[in-house]
Amino acid sequence: MFDPLHFAIFFGAALALAIAPGPGMLYVAARSIAGGRAEGLASSFGTALGGFVHVIGGAVGVSAILMASAEIFTALKIAGAVYLVWLGLRTWRQAGFDLTDIAVKPAGIRRAFLEGIVVEVFNPKTAAFFLAFVSQFVDPAHGRVALQFIALGAISVTLNTTPDIIIAFSAGRVRRGLLARPRLMTRVQKASGALLMGLGVMLAFARRPA
Repeated sequence: MFDPLHFAIFFGAALALAIAPGPGMLYVAARSIAGGRAEGLASSFGTALGGFVHVIGGAVGVSAILMASAEIFTALKIAGAVYLVWLGLRTWRQAGFDLTDIAVKPAGIRRAFLEGIVVEVFNPKTAAFFLAFVSQFVDPAHGRVALQFIALGAISVTLNTTPDIIIAFSAGRVRRGLLARPRLMTRVQKASGALLMGLGVMLAFARRPA
């Protein structure tokens, strides 16, 4: 279904985004510390479900775009490569964050789960990510555009959720580690940003239309 090279680029970029330390990871850690492991897991699963809402919406939207105009779809894929480079540059420039600023109060498992869904569903950056990033790896020549998008989106959501689950299980240790090694976290973020920029450039050449 997927071209091996393009899928490798997609997986590398999605993995880099998933493991790059950021406020989202710390939020899960803070939620776990404040309300316990179960609350942290509930929050993680809530954001994952919210992410799947964007996946389904994106699949429908990309299919509609493809049916309307192949040229528009190609332009969207090229824009996605530019978006990936921009995302890497932003990750590089914003490396480093104040870990002590993120604090939450216990909310209960059900509320933590629902809040995770709501926050992710109404996050416009998540919608932009799936439309601008995931869509460029869909190959219309292989057919079943919506199915391709859903498969790639599911992989992306899974990669994003896995670190959150790990953090929920070891929140105290992770938070102490982040607080004790801010410079290391900054370096990891910059490395992730550089990788994203490199993958974006590589993808731009790989997807250059004939």
